[in-house]
Amino acid sequence: MDPERQREIARKGGASVPSEKRSFSQDRSLAAQAGRKGGEASHGSRNKDDRSAG
Repeated sequence: MDPERQREIARKGGASVPSEKRSFSQDRSLAAQAGRKGGEASHGSRNKDDRSAG
């Protein structure tokens, strides 16, 4: 799919949610917490192994 078409579709999806319903735009600490949790889930255990091997 054309990248511009993908962006167009993504914009429509984001615009369909009212700003007061976008919890991360209202609470930056909540967004940061979710980002940390996602990072740990995706590669956090690998980093722990790397540190112990050093």
